Amino acid sequence: MGLPVERSAMAVENDIVLVYHEGNPLSFARIESIEPDIKRGWYHVKLLLLQIPLQVVTWILRDTYIDGEPFTMGGKEMHLEKIECPQMPDVDDDTEAPARDDAKVISLADLKKK
Repeated sequence: MGLPVERSAMAVENDIVLVYHEGNPLSFARIESIEPDIKRGWYHVKLLLLQIPLQVVTWILRDTYIDGEPFTMGGKEMHLEKIECPQMPDVDDDTEAPARDDAKVISLADLKKK
């Protein structure tokens, strides 16, 4: 099982968001830019969709939609959820893996030379 992911509401440039489509996670994206639209309270949000192949999209969204409020696109419900880096769990001395005497460090630089 993965680490718990903390989430908060306000998303800004360079944040990672999870894009939901009809209530299901669709793709992670990085917010590349947020530029004001001609209409007050609306913004051009440029997203780099972190999928294969990478895709860049620009959506015109209200500030509340950037903050996670659901919206519709093509009649389908969407929303963005800001993702925070998971916190590493506290490790007690008793739960650490035992040290191995036969463990080896492999140099990636040396492998590249071959």
